[in-house]
Amino acid sequence: MNRPTDPHRRRPAGQRRLRLPLALIALAGCGGALGLVLQPAATPLSAPGGERVAFSYCRDGSTLNCVVDGDTFRMDGARIRIADIDTPETRPARCPREAALGAAATRRLHTLLNAGVVALHPIDRDTDRYGRKLRRVTVDGRGVGDTLVAEGLARPYRGRRMGWCD
Repeated sequence: MNRPTDPHRRRPAGQRRLRLPLALIALAGCGGALGLVLQPAATPLSAPGGERVAFSYCRDGSTLNCVVDGDTFRMDGARIRIADIDTPETRPARCPREAALGAAATRRLHTLLNAGVVALHPIDRDTDRYGRKLRRVTVDGRGVGDTLVAEGLARPYRGRRMGWCD
């Protein structure tokens, strides 16, 4: 026999407890999706008006706009780590092959950054353990990481650095 449902009748305790966590999970999911939509597509650190910024090498004494190595540079004094790639180490390189590839990646990054307007795109983490800003980097809308990977001077970052020596 079916009894009419009384809207004022209390539910068993187990059913009441389940509603709040499900509501919170749904709300958190919506908030996360909203955060992705509202997150800025790029955070340019170029000169006002989208002008080019001239980059030197950091070892030349510059600390404002300079290239450290194949995946790290300074822009307006902020240390930036290109988040989507891994390049060979230059200091210290673990073998002659890594030293040569690292030097080539550093030179190429220098050329790419000086070729147009640089834009920095945030990722899911703001900084790495060394305090560098983690960003995807584009120059005139083209991915710097994609270019370095296509040219064999970098590889996609997979959560940790890997060796370049055979």
